[in-house]
Amino acid sequence: MKPQPTISFIGAGNLAWHLAPALDNAGFIVTEVYSRNRSHALALTERLYQAELKATLDFSTSKSAVFIIAASDDAIEEIAQEIILPDHAILAHTSGSQPLSVLQFAATPNTGVFYPLQTFTKKKKVDFSTVPIFIESNTEEAQQVLASMANAISKKVERIASTERKALHVAAVFASNFTNHMLSLSHDILQQNSLSFDLLKPLIVETINKALEIGPQNSQTGPAIRGDSNIILSHLEFLNEDEKLEELYQLISNSIANHHGL
Repeated sequence: MKPQPTISFIGAGNLAWHLAPALDNAGFIVTEVYSRNRSHALALTERLYQAELKATLDFSTSKSAVFIIAASDDAIEEIAQEIILPDHAILAHTSGSQPLSVLQFAATPNTGVFYPLQTFTKKKKVDFSTVPIFIESNTEEAQQVLASMANAISKKVERIASTERKALHVAAVFASNFTNHMLSLSHDILQQNSLSFDLLKPLIVETINKALEIGPQNSQTGPAIRGDSNIILSHLEFLNEDEKLEELYQLISNSIANHHGL
């Protein structure tokens, strides 16, 4: 049986913290980790079977076949231009918003994207088998290798173009990042009024479950969709000491009404 390609990681943040061990456990051995933050790279190598710390972006003598850039979006293009790769290397980034073309000046024709659609934090374990992975590549060689890596850890793998992936990422920001921010604001409101965030947990769970079961369009409730202007005005009055929060409440209430044609 042909051995799986070995991998080097460039970046040791939240995504790499989970993705590198997942690939390692699936037989795609991670041999090297580079990060501008040496302590982050060292911590990640300790989670892997045989990975070594890499001090520079000179991978010219590396035995790895695949090089994954798991760094911030604004660092990808610079890394792609600076990294020195061995012959026939495959270089891929993991960004949802950056196009494949951001790797066009890399020192290899085999480039691609390996995008797991999930939110990652180091302290929260992730089951990669449930994480959709979206891949894109510009050569058949890169396509085959990236697909084999994705299929080894996930039950849902799809090939999509950069424009589709950007739409997916924008939608994900609304669904995840913005939702979490709203939860954070609700936490602050309760805390300021000596109430526990635990009081909202059953409501949060039911809201998410209902949106997944019958669709968010059908599960919207609240004063904005009811056109209950008296309640909205009383809420705005409650928030009038925080101008930005008051403005946000009004903006979202208007958006809900407009979205539902009210």
